[in-house]
Amino acid sequence: MKQFRQAAIVDLVSREAIHSQAVLRKLLKRQGFDATQATLSRDIKELGLVKRAADGAYQRADVVPARTADPRAEAQRAVADYLKRIDRVEQLIVLKTDPGEAQLLALAIDQAAYDEIVGTIGGDDTILVIGRHRRAASDIAKRFETWAKA
Repeated sequence: MKQFRQAAIVDLVSREAIHSQAVLRKLLKRQGFDATQATLSRDIKELGLVKRAADGAYQRADVVPARTADPRAEAQRAVADYLKRIDRVEQLIVLKTDPGEAQLLALAIDQAAYDEIVGTIGGDDTILVIGRHRRAASDIAKRFETWAKA
């Protein structure tokens, strides 16, 4: 039963944008699979599903997301959607999100390829952004704060 349920999950997320486990559970139920939230969480982890930075929908981790025409506009949208708090120390910027959203924001920032940013490290609800130097980090932090307030 697990194999069939997981195959149905992969099929569903590849065909439509599913943003939550509740929606996934409802769609599976229509196909005859009655799964608990805990079972879905395990299935999502085992299948290696992640949420896309572009819209927050589930996808296979091995699927290369289509790049938007303007990755910097996408980064701005992601900052506005996910950033909850920002702290800066020298050339390091710490971004806080809700649980499960840090990877989405880190990916959007990485894809935007800002010259001021050396790289990001994303956890579950925290991202470390490393600026090229103190001034670059200050500029990026101010930019992100402005976008988050918009």
